[in-house]
Amino acid sequence: MGGLSTIGRGRAPRALTALGLVFLSPSLSAQTKERDVVNPPLLPAEAPGLPAAKKLVMAVEQATAPTSHERVLDLNIVYTDGQIFNPATGVYDKVHLRSYQGPAVDPTAPYVSPTIEAVPGDTIRVNLNNGLPADPGCGPMAAHMPNKPHCFNGTNLHTHGLWVNPAGNGDNVLLSINPGVSFQYEYNIPGDHPSGTFWYHTHRHGSTALQVSSGMAGALIIRGDRLPTLQAHGDIDTLLRGMPERVLVMQQIQYACREPRMNGVLGPIKLNKDKTYRCDPGDVGAIEGYDLFAPGQWAQSGRYTTLNGVVLPTFHATQGQIERWRLIHAGVRDTISLTLVKMKPDARLASRLSEAASEKFIRQSCTGAALPYNLIAADGLTMGAAQQTKLATFQPGYRFDALVVFPEPGNYCLIDASSPGAGSVNGDTPGPRLMGTVTVAPGTAVPDIGAYVTDALVAHAEQAMLPAVKPAIVADLRAGLKLTQFTPHPDIAADEVTGTQELTFFIDTSDKNNTRFEVGNSLKVSDAQPYDPGRIDRKLVLGGVDEWTMQSQFASHPFHIHVNPFQIVSIIDPTGKDVSAPGSIDNSGGTVDPQYAGLKGVWKDTLWIKTLAPNDPTGIYTIKVRTRYQRYIGEFVLHCHILDHEDQGMMQNVAVVLGDGEIALKAAEGAKPMEGMTGH
Repeated sequence: MGGLSTIGRGRAPRALTALGLVFLSPSLSAQTKERDVVNPPLLPAEAPGLPAAKKLVMAVEQATAPTSHERVLDLNIVYTDGQIFNPATGVYDKVHLRSYQGPAVDPTAPYVSPTIEAVPGDTIRVNLNNGLPADPGCGPMAAHMPNKPHCFNGTNLHTHGLWVNPAGNGDNVLLSINPGVSFQYEYNIPGDHPSGTFWYHTHRHGSTALQVSSGMAGALIIRGDRLPTLQAHGDIDTLLRGMPERVLVMQQIQYACREPRMNGVLGPIKLNKDKTYRCDPGDVGAIEGYDLFAPGQWAQSGRYTTLNGVVLPTFHATQGQIERWRLIHAGVRDTISLTLVKMKPDARLASRLSEAASEKFIRQSCTGAALPYNLIAADGLTMGAAQQTKLATFQPGYRFDALVVFPEPGNYCLIDASSPGAGSVNGDTPGPRLMGTVTVAPGTAVPDIGAYVTDALVAHAEQAMLPAVKPAIVADLRAGLKLTQFTPHPDIAADEVTGTQELTFFIDTSDKNNTRFEVGNSLKVSDAQPYDPGRIDRKLVLGGVDEWTMQSQFASHPFHIHVNPFQIVSIIDPTGKDVSAPGSIDNSGGTVDPQYAGLKGVWKDTLWIKTLAPNDPTGIYTIKVRTRYQRYIGEFVLHCHILDHEDQGMMQNVAVVLGDGEIALKAAEGAKPMEGMTGH
């Protein structure tokens, strides 16, 4: 596809290597081999003009040739044998995990999925071929206990953040593509779709967390070449064209080795004395049980977040080179707080790096100033102004696009910093973890990062933008890196609102033998219910505009809704202060949580709904957002993006309907699942 220059997979051309635009993994032990850690490969499409391709449309083979705006892609779901580096032991652990496979998958990094690219106006057809073994958990009995994890080998596909049809064979996550079944998803991307960073992942209720944790997720990039005009905003890609780009998929693959099964029951996880996960010689790690996702298990496990499938990679960059980083939190349930810190010149990584050793290395070696970088897009949608930060908080499902430039040569630490308890998924305060290192070659000096980035973007605007809008764009950039000519959606004013919605997340622990993960349609805990696949919880009218008020009454949760993004109106802390304004400070007490400042007016599809402590009414945050229901009718879902919470019931069915609220529902009720597939 056209657009920005990228840092591709495989050995880079000599010219790029000389500029420091490739990045290599560190040799942390004798077993590791230095190799390029680059952007995930592109999932290849069948090119127009080739012989007719067999495509599966609604499970029926048809011979058709793709058009110039049609891309036909294959994703095969199979068990894959591979290995993942374990810094605590300095060796690779063998693993056996469900994964997406196809001709583009790098065999040395098989658990990060290929990137799908498209442009507005494209049709993407994805043949989802489920080659996993038969699974009795996908049978009719599962319908009686829908919120108990089940159907581990059933699957489907979700294009997270895309504004596309949710029904039929569109972005339909209410289907179960069972073992042995192939199904073709069709995503008709409208011509006015925003360019940006999105992602795709499995979304079969009952097994979403287990499969995403295995690596069944990948980047989905919509590229745009629309210049701003007097009549319409343009794509941020046109301002950044030619800038080196890194697509970084952050995953938390929580494999475990276990004791033997007893009476058919999954054996306990093997643990070291410090409670970290252990794999003995000959063991093969796997992800087969939801005990892996209990609160605090990720931090306890000793596993490391992978970047594009690699543990503790080293990136190579050049001083003064501005890069676009497309950062995707493709993990299941743990917060990532990303910061870059200058490393001591004489620092050296040990060949083995346990969690304790990682914290010690950070304390002793990552002692320089934190590097400021500019966030320009949230969840794929360009913000009204770039926001300079030294730490960006990623909850599961979040994406940020950032402009990163290293002002000095030398080495830098890429760190998942410690988070305040109320700002992390588990409510704990895990210590910092090393995610990778950056080696920066000498280049151009950068005395002031803000001025340097501004001057570079102004220079490109002067060259690339149309004369009629160029003065306004340049003035915006000079006035604090404003990007108002590149935002994808018009603001939603109060007088545009036609209705209201309320939402509460709640975990009911009153029955110790049956914890209930619930969502309510009001701010009352008494109205919260677990997911019912046969119940439509909200009817939203096509063409309407709702203001949503959201709270969480037990613990913090990331809210995600499919199809239509939302604009943040306010985030009110327990003292009544709006902490979403730029530079705002959280008055709730304790450590300041940085994740909300600057989000007022920002468009997103996933947002942290925060509470300070379980069942503490004095610690509740109140979130207000607004959203439009445009173009698409049909049934889809909203849910907590802690994916094991979603699998256990923290989800609702939502339907966008026509004005009388019935026509689309009658059509949906009359539809029957095809042979080999089920609704759930």
